[in-house]
Amino acid sequence: MCFQTMRRLALALPLLALLPAHADGLKPERRVQGNTVTSMHDPKVRIGLPASAVYVGPSRWILEAYFDDIELHAFVDADAKKEIQRLYWVQFESYLPSHPEYHHTYDSKRHVDIGDLDFLVDTWAESEASKDEPDSDTAHLHGLLLAKGYTLPASMISVRFVHLMDGARKELMFIYSEPAPDRLTAIDLKKDGKAYARWPEIEKGLIERGQQSITLR
Repeated sequence: MCFQTMRRLALALPLLALLPAHADGLKPERRVQGNTVTSMHDPKVRIGLPASAVYVGPSRWILEAYFDDIELHAFVDADAKKEIQRLYWVQFESYLPSHPEYHHTYDSKRHVDIGDLDFLVDTWAESEASKDEPDSDTAHLHGLLLAKGYTLPASMISVRFVHLMDGARKELMFIYSEPAPDRLTAIDLKKDGKAYARWPEIEKGLIERGQQSITLR
């Protein structure tokens, strides 16, 4: 494990004290069986992930800063050392009725269809050493991974698919992540990085793999 990975996991340890099995006493409303997540509302759908995907666990909490009810389910493909090769992140979000003025907003203009639902699409490259905001969904995700002994690659590329509902007050989000190719770093792939010219090609394959990794019924 590299120093940056150990450093980040060490920083995440205090978060674990704040992340009981069902944070804030909220139990997940969706059911997980094998590699399938079944939701009975918002939306009513059965989400299938690859047969190789291993379920890491759930987390549900109220993100107080944004009055947002969040339910997260994490799956991974990992090697024998529990180093993550593919990450599948399913998340349901809903703003609390007490704040009707809140709506989800995204800059992306790209769309794809998965099943019968329309999803906004965006992508990015990120270093594993990036700092998590306390109580964020990323902090909860990393707490789940750490608790099960999984480690992340130094640099990952990710694609996010977001389906908006109820006037953009509710959403279904799916993120697919994998290691950056050819030992490239997140800095290499960002604007002005040495491999930025390769990003369109890398991104195209990333979106295709992400879209193919989820089925909706």
